[in-house]
Amino acid sequence: MSHLNLQILLSPSSPPPPPPPPPPFHSLKCILFHPSSSLLATKTLKPLALAPLIGLRSARVRVFVQNNGVVKEEEEDDLGEEGDVFRKTLRLVECSMFASVAGLAYFLSNSLAIENYFGCFFSLPIVISSMRWGVAAGRKTMVATAMLLLTLSGPVKASTYLLMHGLVGLTMGSLWKLGTKWSISIALSTVVRALGAIGYVLISSFLIKENILDLITINIHASLTYILMAIGVNTIPSMDAIYTLFGILLLFNCGFFVFLLHILYAVFLSKLGMKDSLTLPGWIKKAI
Repeated sequence: MSHLNLQILLSPSSPPPPPPPPPPFHSLKCILFHPSSSLLATKTLKPLALAPLIGLRSARVRVFVQNNGVVKEEEEDDLGEEGDVFRKTLRLVECSMFASVAGLAYFLSNSLAIENYFGCFFSLPIVISSMRWGVAAGRKTMVATAMLLLTLSGPVKASTYLLMHGLVGLTMGSLWKLGTKWSISIALSTVVRALGAIGYVLISSFLIKENILDLITINIHASLTYILMAIGVNTIPSMDAIYTLFGILLLFNCGFFVFLLHILYAVFLSKLGMKDSLTLPGWIKKAI
């Protein structure tokens, strides 16, 4: 088996700055070569990339490949905290972490039958991911969470999470990242939540082979007829009125839930140090 030899040469890349004294070196050159081949790779690291090893804050890598006597530069990447490689890796790790937290929280809540007590937090990881890394990161977090739930609980739980929590979190995070006003954010999130609730009812109706929407409208019709008769109004409401009342009640319920989510997430993100990236109304700023 062949061995890979590593030689490390230390050389200053710039004159030492005034006090405080500089680190013992400003660049690190690594020469990697293989004894049985003519390939030669030289890596020159500037101060930010080896932070875990030498306490530096930035680094740049230049790779030179020698083949048949010709040396040419192959790539140049910044591996420091301000570089693209580090930021992409950090974004991937955070999205994976948020997805795993959301998926496991939803899975355990369903297993322990405490979903109603913690349902307001299921969308939070998607919102945080969207606020930190953009809309694409929030979408990836939502998809990764759904895939995790698909593996742990099956397609029913995964679709339920997407319809009731995932799409709402993605909508809120995207609108907050774009700096949208709360009135628009609450209105759009309410519509998304209402459509998700209807989708959830349709899926449940398909699984139990029973029209749940029909049962809901029948109960609303009976309740409204009883109320009208109790107050002395001898009128039977039409089905159009029942459907209208059902839509109003659904939007009111979803709107109230989304409004509470806005307040809760605003307080939570402010405590995490992300208040400057939020577009908050004046009354909530004073309260926070």
